[in-house]
Amino acid sequence: MRCIRRSRSEGFLICAVLAAGVALARGQQPQEDPPFKLPPGVSVESDLVYARYGARELKLDLYRPSSGDGPLPGAIFIHGGGWSAGGRNAFRRQAAYLASQGFVCVTIEYRLSKEAPYPAAVYDCKASVRWMRANAGHYRLNPDQIAASGGSAGGHLAAMLGTTKDDRNLEGDGGNAGFSSRVQAVVAFNGVFDFVSLLTRTQQPQAVRDAVLPFLGGPLDQIPEVWMQASPVAHVSGECPPFLFLHGTGDKTAPYEQTLEMQKALQDVGVRVEVYTAEGADHGFFNRPPYFQPTLLRMEQFLRSVFNH
Repeated sequence: MRCIRRSRSEGFLICAVLAAGVALARGQQPQEDPPFKLPPGVSVESDLVYARYGARELKLDLYRPSSGDGPLPGAIFIHGGGWSAGGRNAFRRQAAYLASQGFVCVTIEYRLSKEAPYPAAVYDCKASVRWMRANAGHYRLNPDQIAASGGSAGGHLAAMLGTTKDDRNLEGDGGNAGFSSRVQAVVAFNGVFDFVSLLTRTQQPQAVRDAVLPFLGGPLDQIPEVWMQASPVAHVSGECPPFLFLHGTGDKTAPYEQTLEMQKALQDVGVRVEVYTAEGADHGFFNRPPYFQPTLLRMEQFLRSVFNH
């Protein structure tokens, strides 16, 4: 494995195989930098079951302030990993931080492509939103202030939550059917928003193909309707909630142009959109210095503004 050492001021070492985007296809999780540390005043409940499919249970970890009044705004964090791997710890640093600032946050697992292809992951993410609303009273959560956030594949799924509203074709049967799966804000880190154009624009077509085809269930020329339905840009309407995109211009896996085109589509129908651009940054840039802290604070600022919190 060939590695590239960045400048000493940046203080980190990344491997070219990750920078090339193979991490998305193989589902590798970046090393936490800075490492995870639970903030004071934050409590965690782990392995809470939020959805069931027969004997299969899906779990989440919940981070919330240990004390204080509610109701509080909430956020659901969706991990990346090329829809084929990854785990709910991927965003625990962001979730724990927001909990220290008065949010109720969950990090979720979902069925991966090798277990169940699209739209299973969308079903699961929507089930997690419904679970949050069903349990809002217990966790001092405001059921009208729930955000969806994720990176890479998780950024795609968060955008699907923001664009498909209460689409009955994408709800699934993961539980709490009497509650809405709508979200009131989306924070998407280097996501995929248009599968139809993705393979012609990415600089890592084979790695991306290896991730996308198992997830969608076949190539574009065989199931174009699935590729279109799975693309958040195809569902954009004036009813979408505010979006914050965070993306690096040097992303070789999920092209930065995907964010710009999604931004324009949302703005064209009057939806509030903000973009954090990391010049020259590659895929997964937000997980490490020098971008981790600025993106964390930018997300907090955006959510506070949307929720007036």
